[in-house]
Amino acid sequence: MTKRTTKLVIFDLDGTLVDSARDLCESANQLVAERGGPPLEENRVVRMVGGGARVLVFRVLVAAGLEFDEAALGRFLEIYEARLLKHTKPYGGIPETLAALRAAAFERAVLTNKPFEPTKAILDGTGLSPYFGDAVVAGDGPWARKPAPDGLRSIVDKAGARGEEALFVGDSRIDLETARAADVPMCLARYGFGAGDLPAQDPPGVEFSVMHPTQLIDRLGLKPTAFFTSL
Repeated sequence: MTKRTTKLVIFDLDGTLVDSARDLCESANQLVAERGGPPLEENRVVRMVGGGARVLVFRVLVAAGLEFDEAALGRFLEIYEARLLKHTKPYGGIPETLAALRAAAFERAVLTNKPFEPTKAILDGTGLSPYFGDAVVAGDGPWARKPAPDGLRSIVDKAGARGEEALFVGDSRIDLETARAADVPMCLARYGFGAGDLPAQDPPGVEFSVMHPTQLIDRLGLKPTAFFTSL
């Protein structure tokens, strides 16, 4: 994958652009505590992230020996909204990487299973919104959630790109399944909290992996100083 063949880079949100593990875990455990269950360790909770809020709440409650219902989902969303940006922040190197992509005229987008409003709040609150504008596809939009390929394909089509001209950067098995289904090359963000469920050797569908966001700059042949010269 080089700068000559890639013109669109799409990012997952949680575990790829931002480290939201603590806020998600503490929100989940507050819900569990309110329902009389035992707290879950953070590494257990973050492995349940990726399928959207409903899936996360269901998995968390089952793991705590509790029953899922619609009220639990609503309550979790209330709790999480109140602490959305308490600890959540971009991974180190993300702003530099996004600035380098912008300076090199790469198109950029976000694809997440998180609903649009909290997604927008996180992007705004962490200062990442200017890198994406309205190129954000969330889990409550018109397309089926990941791992369905619909959202990813819609981003590629809107950019006027071919699948091989795009790169999807994600940290989880769901992201990998999405990239495969959409026939889009993937960069595996091994620094993210979802990557622990994937094998040490890059599986089929992964074009390459990175241990730090700024490694993407090198893999795409960009100048690492672009962040500073584009401000």
